[in-house]
Amino acid sequence: MTIHPPLPTTRPLLDPAPEYAKWQSEEPIRRVTIWGDNSPWLITRYEDARTVLADERFSADANHPDFPHTRPGVPPQAPGLFHQMDPPDHTRLRRMLIPDFTFRRVEQLDGAIQRICDDLLDTMTGGGATEADLVASYALPLPTLAICELLGVPYEDHGFFREKSNALTSVAGDPAEAMAARIALYGYLRGLIERRTHDPADDLVSRLATERVATGEATLDEATGMVSLLLLAGHETTANMFPLAVIALLHNPAGLDALRADDSLWPGAVEELLRHLTVIHSGIRRVATQDVDVSGVRIRAGEGVVVALQSANRDPSVYADPDALDVSRDASGHVAFGHGLHQCLGQSLARAELRLGLSTLFNRLPNLRMTSPTESLALSTSTVHGVRSLPVAWS
Repeated sequence: MTIHPPLPTTRPLLDPAPEYAKWQSEEPIRRVTIWGDNSPWLITRYEDARTVLADERFSADANHPDFPHTRPGVPPQAPGLFHQMDPPDHTRLRRMLIPDFTFRRVEQLDGAIQRICDDLLDTMTGGGATEADLVASYALPLPTLAICELLGVPYEDHGFFREKSNALTSVAGDPAEAMAARIALYGYLRGLIERRTHDPADDLVSRLATERVATGEATLDEATGMVSLLLLAGHETTANMFPLAVIALLHNPAGLDALRADDSLWPGAVEELLRHLTVIHSGIRRVATQDVDVSGVRIRAGEGVVVALQSANRDPSVYADPDALDVSRDASGHVAFGHGLHQCLGQSLARAELRLGLSTLFNRLPNLRMTSPTESLALSTSTVHGVRSLPVAWS
């Protein structure tokens, strides 16, 4: 039996695991072992990543028998999780949500997001406080409050769904615990959708309940799955990305000074931070449904594929000096949100949260500093890269 190198399971705080750069230059499409004898193809170059993610011969169906899951024993996917479906079901379900995530709709939320930022910082700095855990005080509640407001999920229940989110996204967790968490979360959300059917409000859950479930366009189980996906993805990714972005900027004082001097640079800086950090570090998973040639490599039907976004975003053939954080760089076209049919639905919301959250933080606390060395920070065990806490201080 051929022995393949394992997929890296750890990475430095702000950079991908060093194996990716080596593989990208030596064998950019190669076999790796992810668990047991499961050995999918690893895609490490930018153009190959975009090719695979745009090709519908690579299926996102997580119920496919050969799908390269992050761990063994993953149960069948629940209805409504359209990010792991193929057309036509993917198309049908995603279209129901698009009106709530357009750029124009998210732009209308800027005022609400700004108020959330200001309120959180008022609380964090209140009473003469000069230090805090930035994750607990700001980075986590910011996207959680924003997605709760958009969905119509009561924020007072955030502790419950944060706990279930951790169990569902951990790569080191017990599969039985993950299943129990899914059952509990789905029960909660199903009840919320049923209540909104009879007592709707001006929110996404109510619109799903009254315009989609009540009309038969979606089942209650599908709506529950969609809300679960939006709730978890809507806070998990940004909550992990935010503290890393803060650390990266504090380590780049020249870039941070430029942003403080010119607020118009923040949108571009957010794109560069997304490229540079790429927190979805366990790869986007696909399985070939036909034989496909990618850059001269034959990937056969039934073989799994892992697209390493963090490697693709550091491809030197696309980005000069790719390991450097350059807030003046044109990083448009990065694949931090994926590419193609399944590109992240909530990307406009994530951009707004990062732009407003970071600019407000650094404008209000211009002498913000870390109080623990980066090497001492505990990393998350999630499929989304991040830190569990970030002690900071200001004066």
